[in-house]
Amino acid sequence: MLGAITLAFASLAGSAAAAEPAWVAKSNDNAKLLLNVMAKYSPESASSLGVDGYDEQITDMSRDLYDASVKDTRAVVAELQKRMKTETDPKIKQDLEILINAANENLVSNALQRKLMLPYQDLNRLLFGVVRQTLDPRIPKERQKTLLVRLQKYAGLAKGYRPITELAEDRLNERLKANPKLLGPYKGQVEQALNDAPTMLKGIKDLLAKSGLEGWEPTYAALEKQLTAYNDNVRKQILPRARSDHRLPPEMYADNLKQFGVDISPQELISKALTSFSEIRNQMNITAGLIARERNLPNADYRFVMRELKKQQIPLDNVMPLYQERLAQIEAAVREQSVVTLPDRKAVIRLASPAENAAQPAPHMNPPRLIGNTGEYGEFVLTTGMPPDASGKAKVFDDFTHQAGTWTLTAHEARPGHELQFAKMIETGVSTARGVFAFNSVNVEGWALYAEAEMQPYEPLDGQLFALQARMQRAARAFLDPMVNLGEISPEGVKSFLMDEVGLSEGMATQEMQRYTFRAPGQATSYFYGYQRLMETRQAAEVALRTKFDRKAFNDFVLAQGLVPPAVLRKAVMEEFVPSRNQGVAQQ
Repeated sequence: MLGAITLAFASLAGSAAAAEPAWVAKSNDNAKLLLNVMAKYSPESASSLGVDGYDEQITDMSRDLYDASVKDTRAVVAELQKRMKTETDPKIKQDLEILINAANENLVSNALQRKLMLPYQDLNRLLFGVVRQTLDPRIPKERQKTLLVRLQKYAGLAKGYRPITELAEDRLNERLKANPKLLGPYKGQVEQALNDAPTMLKGIKDLLAKSGLEGWEPTYAALEKQLTAYNDNVRKQILPRARSDHRLPPEMYADNLKQFGVDISPQELISKALTSFSEIRNQMNITAGLIARERNLPNADYRFVMRELKKQQIPLDNVMPLYQERLAQIEAAVREQSVVTLPDRKAVIRLASPAENAAQPAPHMNPPRLIGNTGEYGEFVLTTGMPPDASGKAKVFDDFTHQAGTWTLTAHEARPGHELQFAKMIETGVSTARGVFAFNSVNVEGWALYAEAEMQPYEPLDGQLFALQARMQRAARAFLDPMVNLGEISPEGVKSFLMDEVGLSEGMATQEMQRYTFRAPGQATSYFYGYQRLMETRQAAEVALRTKFDRKAFNDFVLAQGLVPPAVLRKAVMEEFVPSRNQGVAQQ
């Protein structure tokens, strides 16, 4: 199965909203070869991307399809390599490289998973994700109706189908029989999944109840019973096999970093991030000192000042109005300072449901479909806390619900960050290769952290302090994530460092620690690394252009490239943007 591709791209897509240039149309024909393989082995991912014809289909778990998926993927790689030999358009050749690299890297990742890891499935989270994606209000109602067919197939109520819970257990036992030494999942991951299961099930039921679909109740009742039994089996069969050590095998962690876009060693990453952290801390103390003087605070240490500012918590009913106000203030500054071109329409911000809090505890952008998009845009989802842990203790956040913290989070998730990033891809019509198969966290998150930095000078001092805190957190991630996975610090050490030195709440520090250890080991490093690579490219352009450098033109150019890797972006900037500015013509 194209596991890493389907998981990574399940919430993304490649666009046809704008008129396609000829090279984009030809590139998209090449990308269809890989999309077809994805659709064959994970139709849920294909339909969530917007690919037509797969809305009622589900992943075939009735037999082991690993060898078949490898064969099909290798055949596509061979065909793409053949097309590369005769292609003359440089942009199409770049896209062919992206497609070939994406397929080959996922073959490597899936082979590692197959060789080393027990195929544990958190089916509660998986099915909640399918239901949430399908019932997204941005999805046309006709497509939403197909969910009932899918659910019947998952429940084994459709002719020719067995319950997905039974099939998952069959595949698990099959792999255990083939290799009893396969590594089980991390114990903390399994325990958290079991704790979250009731919330996920309720989340599915709530979404169905509000959907307007008819006749879902019997199917949901069957699924609820099956998933409850499955969870009991996980507790009996998987939990005893779970490993107490969170660390992945070194080759798997290194592969994770590569999949997320980090192309340097963990040791080099740690070195860069430690230096950056200390420099940001110095800036924070300078800014905190100015705030302490302004507000007559008795202590100018950044930790104390942040604690004082966090006391200005916003009443829950005022959270959304305040974030809307912040967005308007940031947009005004973007236009006044000529930072980047903004659309005229409003951005969407909403609060997360309890199930969404459990599925993804950190605030995030819920991106739009980019294939077959009919005018849908991304939405900034503001989470409100962690689900209860194994002891039943719930951990709330105070990180995003205070006055000073609203500035940089809005800049990151809404504008000029992710919301604008995905909107530009829809409106400019980037190729599927650049919008989907070039997707990784470095290529996405680098821009959002860069957007925070662009807006920091135009925020009040307290907003600037928390913009620096956010950058400090990203630097901390880039050394704590590899350190905890290399055994150089304990998970509890990570949590206490983030609370004591970065100033995160216990809830936020807990979800960060879980992120590094089992939710997505390696992913959190991508923000820091992507930001560094983008800033390097920006500075190289400024050195080349000096007084001819135009920030707005540069930022518009970067967004118009799609989600290309840092090296491809650097090449485009130096070979297209810089010459165009020297000639006095802005390339959009």
